[in-house]
Amino acid sequence: MNSLSLHQFSTSTVLLLMFAFYGGTYLLTLGIRKKKEDADAFMVSNHRVGFGIGAASMTATWIWAASFYAAATSGYTYGVSGPIHYGLWGALMILFIYPFGRRFRKLAPNAHTLGELIHARHGSSSQLILAFSNVLGSIISLMVNFTAAGALVSVLSPLSFQAGVIIAGIGVLLYTLWSGFRASVLTDFAQLVALMAIAVVIIPAVFFAMGGPSELVAGLDNLTAEQADFFSVDAILNQGAPFFVAVLAYAIGNQTISQRLFAVNEEHIKPTFITATVGYGAIVIGLGMIGLMALTLGIQPLDGDMNNLIPQMVSGYLPPVFIALFFVLVIGSLSSTADSDLSALSAIMMADVYGKNIARGKADPKRMLLVGRLTMIIATAVGIVFASFSLDILVMLVFVGALWGAIVFPVIASCFWNRVTNAAFTTSVLIAMATFCIARFELLPMSGLTALAFEGLASIGGGIIIALMVFGFLGRAAGLIAGVLAMLAMLVFATDFLRDYTVLLASLTAYGTSTLVCVVMSLMSSQRFDFDTIAQRVGDYDGAPSASGAGSDSEKPGGNRLASASR
Repeated sequence: MNSLSLHQFSTSTVLLLMFAFYGGTYLLTLGIRKKKEDADAFMVSNHRVGFGIGAASMTATWIWAASFYAAATSGYTYGVSGPIHYGLWGALMILFIYPFGRRFRKLAPNAHTLGELIHARHGSSSQLILAFSNVLGSIISLMVNFTAAGALVSVLSPLSFQAGVIIAGIGVLLYTLWSGFRASVLTDFAQLVALMAIAVVIIPAVFFAMGGPSELVAGLDNLTAEQADFFSVDAILNQGAPFFVAVLAYAIGNQTISQRLFAVNEEHIKPTFITATVGYGAIVIGLGMIGLMALTLGIQPLDGDMNNLIPQMVSGYLPPVFIALFFVLVIGSLSSTADSDLSALSAIMMADVYGKNIARGKADPKRMLLVGRLTMIIATAVGIVFASFSLDILVMLVFVGALWGAIVFPVIASCFWNRVTNAAFTTSVLIAMATFCIARFELLPMSGLTALAFEGLASIGGGIIIALMVFGFLGRAAGLIAGVLAMLAMLVFATDFLRDYTVLLASLTAYGTSTLVCVVMSLMSSQRFDFDTIAQRVGDYDGAPSASGAGSDSEKPGGNRLASASR
């Protein structure tokens, strides 16, 4: 088997590269700084982000450090179908919020977070569940990106892992702290332009340096039958299907996406999300091809660590100038996601926690800005500390993924069905999390009637995923038919089979349980909700009167309208 060593830069070279990147990014944000920043601009750029900036920001945010390493790992592990399974389903996570996003914007055109909409629909408990999942997810994302920075610096220079983490954390905070989301979307555009320019050079350069198409075809003999099969069952069940299940969970649960949904000009939502979908898929699938190429050549990852695969391939086949470009490429990708996480966290604490639960609709915009900036500082410190420990964050990621899966149906149903209650929302999510934990960690033996029960719930989950996806684009009737057919197919094929694929079983169980509980409890209630009241309760903060009350299910239209909601 072939083995490649990693090229190392001097300490001064790496420091120069990082300081040049973060210094240049900081200088870029100076042009948009205001003496008196307002809260709405800090959170969503006053809902006026254009198509080009919006699509670039969405793409750059979604291409994070894990996209590089996981895409290559997927190609190396699962062969020819691996890059498709990672890149395609990741791209669909962006696309599938679009049809539901139109509904979110129609109900609450001046919202800053999805949590604000849920607060107006149900009240605090449901909103805080959504906010908690987003806070936990964004903190973990920060940790992952800072960890990736530390790992990259440590393998390509004499600097320590901790040094890389600290420089990346401070660098991202430096250019995001003052202007918040506005700085994030502006730098995302610049970072994506650089990322695409470098990727267009790096990926083909590695590909042809390794021998090009002829070497790739010749190396296919090194693949196993499963790796050579484009429709590999192993790849579908262990990667494709779990990623497919996660599509709606990440689309609905991730505040970095919904923040951009509320920031983009409403008429530009469709082209923005479609363009970001195509851009993300093309870049990430291309990165995955590097892993596939390494597999065909029989190259072993250095020290057995799959995260070394792409740095190993780049440094083994390309000259130092290309390695430096690769270094900037990875730093830019992880920074664009980290600054989005900081912006998302600040918006959640400003709007969901302070605005709706502490100030109770009487928020002071200046205090909101203070809350947002303190959140960024604290989140950066937490991310640096935990990343420096090199902790295993897999368990936390599992819980966040499950929580996002558990909230998908209650969130979407709450925005279309007037019978969903706060109790149905909260109870369904909590029970779904409990059943997920039982399945994922096998707290009960997955055999006999227990396994059949969980496979039944998972079949409902599979049906509801298909139903929601079809419903989003083709309407209620088509969604219902597709969902029923998918559920019946799942009952046939999943019974006595799905129990062997724990991750997939647990994820589908979360969907199925939350749907079943939410529907049953909502049908038992006599309450009906007037969706027109949501726009009255959610609006801008700067220069606007305070909103009416918290907004429980039993409330009727009334109270003061926000000036921004009535314009």
